[in-house]
Amino acid sequence: MVEVMNDVDNSEVKLKSDDNSEAEDDSSSASTDEIEPKLKYERLSNDIQEILQKDSVSCVAFHPKIICIGTRWGLVHVLDHQGNIIHNEHLKTHTVAVNQISMDAKGEFIATCSDDGKAYVYGLYTTDNGQEISLGRCIKSIAIDPLYYKSGINKRFVSGDDRLILHEKTFLSRVKSTILYEAAGRVQNIKWHNRFIAWASDEGVRVYDIVDRVSLALIKWNRVEDVIPENYRCSLMWKNSVTLLAGWVDTVRVCRIEKRNSVIKDIPEFNVALMATIKLEYFISGICPLDTAQLVVLAYEKLKDENGKSLRPLMYMVQADNSTSRYVEVYTDNLTLRGYQDYTCNDYHLDCLLDENRYIIAGPKDVIIASVYDFDDRIEWLVAHNKYEEAMDLVMNKNRYLQRNTPLLVGKKYVDHLINLKDFAKAAELCSKIFGKDRDLWEKEVFRFARSHQLRTISKYLPIDPKHKLQPQYYEMVLYEFLKMEPENFLKILKEWPPKLYNIHAVINAVLERVVNDSNYKQTLLEALAILYTHSEQYDKALNMYLKLKHKDVFQLIHKHNLYDSVHGDIENLMDLDTQQAISLFLGNNSITTDHVVSRLAGNAEYLYLYLDALDTKDHKSVGGKYHDQLVKLYAKFAPQKLLPLLRRSDSYPIQEALRICRERNLYPEMVYLLGRIGNTKEALKILINKIGDMEQAISFCKEHSDPDLWEELVDHSLSKPEFITYLLQKIGSYIDPRILVKRIDNKMKIPGLKNALVKMLRDYNLQVSVQEGCKNIVVSDCFDLHYRLVKMQQRGISVDDDLFCSVCHQKVIIRNSSVEKNVLIFYCRHSFHEECLPSIGTMEKCIICCSQKST
Repeated sequence: MVEVMNDVDNSEVKLKSDDNSEAEDDSSSASTDEIEPKLKYERLSNDIQEILQKDSVSCVAFHPKIICIGTRWGLVHVLDHQGNIIHNEHLKTHTVAVNQISMDAKGEFIATCSDDGKAYVYGLYTTDNGQEISLGRCIKSIAIDPLYYKSGINKRFVSGDDRLILHEKTFLSRVKSTILYEAAGRVQNIKWHNRFIAWASDEGVRVYDIVDRVSLALIKWNRVEDVIPENYRCSLMWKNSVTLLAGWVDTVRVCRIEKRNSVIKDIPEFNVALMATIKLEYFISGICPLDTAQLVVLAYEKLKDENGKSLRPLMYMVQADNSTSRYVEVYTDNLTLRGYQDYTCNDYHLDCLLDENRYIIAGPKDVIIASVYDFDDRIEWLVAHNKYEEAMDLVMNKNRYLQRNTPLLVGKKYVDHLINLKDFAKAAELCSKIFGKDRDLWEKEVFRFARSHQLRTISKYLPIDPKHKLQPQYYEMVLYEFLKMEPENFLKILKEWPPKLYNIHAVINAVLERVVNDSNYKQTLLEALAILYTHSEQYDKALNMYLKLKHKDVFQLIHKHNLYDSVHGDIENLMDLDTQQAISLFLGNNSITTDHVVSRLAGNAEYLYLYLDALDTKDHKSVGGKYHDQLVKLYAKFAPQKLLPLLRRSDSYPIQEALRICRERNLYPEMVYLLGRIGNTKEALKILINKIGDMEQAISFCKEHSDPDLWEELVDHSLSKPEFITYLLQKIGSYIDPRILVKRIDNKMKIPGLKNALVKMLRDYNLQVSVQEGCKNIVVSDCFDLHYRLVKMQQRGISVDDDLFCSVCHQKVIIRNSSVEKNVLIFYCRHSFHEECLPSIGTMEKCIICCSQKST
């Protein structure tokens, strides 16, 4: 519950918690579970204060344009929303207190009534259409037609005493009064909305349809013991076109106007249904809707204080609970209006602007404007109560419309709060969100973190974009703090930050000083120096530092800054550091020659092997066989499986030396290949049979060299080995005459699988003979076919016509109708000759033209 304190000097109403004592400090008074207010209050000031010093409020009406105040002395004041008087010159006054004020929908006409028996209708902007009636008895309530401002029609209003009377302006501006209903008791309050008029009497609340001129329903009040009805005014408010709120004594009724499904004669078209009844612990001075599901009640305490005086009035909020169809209390504000101790329930008035969620609360000597907390108000309240997380969520939401608060404004307060709590990590993260790329804000904040030695915390959030970077000294402050307290993270941030952020030489000096005085972090600091030397383009120093540290970043440094000429003397050191990266470095540029690398690695056979192997793998031709003699030795020692492929593809090595090396290391496959190359096939075959024992490879070797003596040698070496004989019987049937082998086998030798081997041999041999015979038949057939085609071609005739000429005399070969006939000689090349044109036709076998062309 929140109390609204009375402060005459300030027009703004102050709020404070009931649970806190007045002596508590503001900074410590905020309770962690304090409920966020729903409404904010502001005391109306300016001219209203002067009015209330001389007079008292008897009724009030609230409109989006104006505020109308009726007083005990019968005056009506029209004010703006700041309490300044407007339009008071032509307003008529009553002789006693004004009972009720009603305004049309546009706020252009005002209707007032009083116990003096008179009712007035004023035009604020025109004197036309004003009305004045005198009934001769007390008029307790009045309501003007909401459409009164329209010209020509609806110039009417209703008044209430012990009857509900409709007053209409007729022809010649005469006023016609019609009694709409006889009330059981006085009419306390009237509210007119569209076609419905609701009024309250001592009996209950009635709803009247002004179009059909019929009463729709009566909602009776339940009588309360020890309650005098006249002491409690009934409060009425239309929530919307079909929902009526009615409050009397301590009960609220929510009614709904419903249209009947079917039209029945003599039955009203509309019906009034009671939707809810709310029983309160307080008396009701006014009632208004807050939103679709909440209601605001201006409540009066039933109890008195210890002196018998009245307690403060309340702004009591209830909300509909859909699960139980009941209303529950949401929030309660205690209001302190001037002189509240002496007031009764009827002395307070409540009215509202539905579309704006603004409320006017009036007591005899005070007027307060209440409005729903907007997002700015909520943010300010959350900030005042140290609920910064919620405030930041609201202010960072781009869909919120804010007038007074910005993310930067709220964020700076939150940062101050976090720093006071020593929560520097969260404060630093928040700075990155609210400061963005604002250099001035960042620089101011860096000093605050520096005073608390928390520059390391904010370091990862500092802007490092060259377009928005800070002054170099701010980054240097961070680096010095890291260097002093966390050298490992100093190295890390050096790798992350661009070198243009700070003075490199100043940082180098600081690191050198730390290296001299502290040996605990020597490796880390030396690596930092290597990075700084690189940034300052002192590459030789950086290279030496990396090599001294045996750090693999040296390769990146060499590649990035083209330092190949600087590493000629460090070939082996680079290989020690990372063999693969070093070899890639040597092979990837022309500055480091192969000869130089080989000479530098001559003392380390393993490194030399790795380098030459990578060189040969990259491109066999690039080596050109220059280092194949060394590769033979290195492969024989470190990678024997690679030796034979090298021997097969290269001719750039001394064969005898390679054979010697292979003999020393018993590399038999390599020896077989080398012996085969130098023509010593018999020794190679012996190795295959006796050392390797691979008959299949031996047979392949014999097939490759296709030497009958070699096959004889293979047979000779196999006669003493039964398993070899079996293999030979199965394999050599296709290559040599198997009888040679069979005749030489010892008859007493036991040969495993002999039967199957002989069958396989005979099949292979028969297959070979069959293939040979088939090939012979094919060749013979082709020869006869080709010979037949040749004979047929030579025997075929050649067509001769008038267009054919002798190639010697260039006359036609055939002359029609000529008495002289000449013999003709025609070759297959289509060259033709007269017999008499050729010199010696008897020896002519070839065309003289074609022969001469071929010879040429």
